[in-house]
Amino acid sequence: MSGTGRGRGGVWDGEWDESDQPERLYVITRGRSGTGERAALDLVTLIVSLAEPEPAMQPEHAAILRLCRSPLSLAELSAYLSLPVSVVNLLLADLLAEGRVQARKPVPKAIVPDRSLIEAVMHGLQRL
Repeated sequence: MSGTGRGRGGVWDGEWDESDQPERLYVITRGRSGTGERAALDLVTLIVSLAEPEPAMQPEHAAILRLCRSPLSLAELSAYLSLPVSVVNLLLADLLAEGRVQARKPVPKAIVPDRSLIEAVMHGLQRL
């Protein structure tokens, strides 16, 4: 087998060569670079699907909808799809514009009271 995904006679052999990656990413993003089309998402922004995939959808869009039935972060999606974060961000911008997914901010860290206040309460309770 050759390294281009072509078997004997130039017929597709079902293997993807990673050297073809730039062309693949170009096709997935439909040639967009994402300078103005990218959604304002952090790596930890949670994505939840609001719709089921349709047969005519781009495979990557459908995969995102299937994966996000339960919340996943942008970073997790990128890892599961084996795509760069910038490409996933573009795909999510499409799905957000169509109302097929919802972006949620991650749960903020709890605000912890000052340590001295906690110690004062503990000492007060110990004196009881």
